Amino acid sequence: MENHSGRGSDRAPEAPFALSVDVEDYFQVQAFARYVSRDAWPGYPSRVERNTRLLLDLFDETRSTATFFTLGWVARAHPQLVREVAARGHEIASHGMDHRMLTELTPDGFREQARDSRALLQDLSQQPVIGYRAPSYSLGRTTLWAIEALAECGYEYDSSVYPIRRRRYGYPSGPTVPARMAGETGATLPEFPLPTISLGPVRIPVLAGAYLRLWPAWVSRYALDRHRAERRPLIVNVHPWEFDPEQPTVGPSRGATWTHYARLDRTEGILRSLLSRARFRDAATRLRELGLLASHPAGADA
Repeated sequence: MENHSGRGSDRAPEAPFALSVDVEDYFQVQAFARYVSRDAWPGYPSRVERNTRLLLDLFDETRSTATFFTLGWVARAHPQLVREVAARGHEIASHGMDHRMLTELTPDGFREQARDSRALLQDLSQQPVIGYRAPSYSLGRTTLWAIEALAECGYEYDSSVYPIRRRRYGYPSGPTVPARMAGETGATLPEFPLPTISLGPVRIPVLAGAYLRLWPAWVSRYALDRHRAERRPLIVNVHPWEFDPEQPTVGPSRGATWTHYARLDRTEGILRSLLSRARFRDAATRLRELGLLASHPAGADA
């Protein structure tokens, strides 16, 4: 019988579950792009250190390790936070520099951001940075050129595909389980897609960002248990600001961007429940267990 205490079991292999955090501040999300210019970011009171440390403490308590996909802007503003995350045993990965979706960047502009963020994060964390996640899960049919660019920049895996269809993002024909994914010219990288469940012909997003908060808690537990029963890998994803109901209001009102503010007071309880039901590890560890990554990461100067 599998142990759900979060400590694993010697009798049965643990479910291949990964845990990730997109490290960005509350005012940097795509939903606020029309209200907050990037030039205005330094003027907003930052809460990312406080909120990330809440997550670090929860992960210590539940003996979980995670991949922290960190925005380069945050790393420059809070270098000590990157060092602390790495020192507490977690994987550091890139979330780009300034939260521009891939659809807002040229291939050359993207390469520059991918290189700069990787170099910065490696310098601060003193660990190889091999993973990347696009802001707003914006790797899709029209941005597959990013696979080649990431490989050129030394990344060894990606976790940007949400295999659903949404207004701003989504790649319905993308992989639903970890697999190698090809770019436009044949280069491939392992992809760890965001999780979904199928109900008949309908594919439903679960366990990541707003979907973790907005669905009733039993939906998240059902999705986790279903993945475990099917021995299906999954990656849970959260943002530090989702653990902060008292964050300042951005824009005209909370109702104008309700998906950002809805159920923020429930996020910690939902995630704590999930972490108590299974053992979670960082994305690179799970991809190695699945045979999609080499046993040891490439050197920091790769």
